[in-house]
Amino acid sequence: MEFSLLIARIAARTSVNPKELERFIKFAIVGAVGAVVDFTVLNIMKIIFERMGLGVGWSIGLDPQQIQLIAANAISFSTAVVSNFTWNRLWTFPESRERPVGSQLAQFATVNVIGLVINTVILVLMDTFVFSHFVSDRLSYNLAKAFAIGVVLFWNFGVNRIWTYKGIE
Repeated sequence: MEFSLLIARIAARTSVNPKELERFIKFAIVGAVGAVVDFTVLNIMKIIFERMGLGVGWSIGLDPQQIQLIAANAISFSTAVVSNFTWNRLWTFPESRERPVGSQLAQFATVNVIGLVINTVILVLMDTFVFSHFVSDRLSYNLAKAFAIGVVLFWNFGVNRIWTYKGIE
């Protein structure tokens, strides 16, 4: 079954604008690719920062594991943003290619910097206060990251749709 036909059927059953539903699904698929990038880079950077001893001996009110996680998250999230911007511009919102890439990237980046803050706060809080009590350290921050990505998906789609991709039908 063709992708757009499937979207039209889902939209008819849910009374949702088929084009917006298709865009949201494409945005979520791009986000899933971004999540793979995000998780991969997060875990690689976390291991590198652990081995480097990043944050050990710092007296800033965070333990080294939190410092390492925040630093790894900043890098992994940013890498995923580049992937997401590229694929959203090419596939989810192809009409946006008529606009200057620089200003569009600046808008997308602004939305995602706020998304990074939301993501990092959720990541650290969920890792520290929820998952770490039940599972291993590595599984804990990965579960927290999955939760954070799920929350930030809706922030990023909503704000990018009304600002970065405003006026695209």
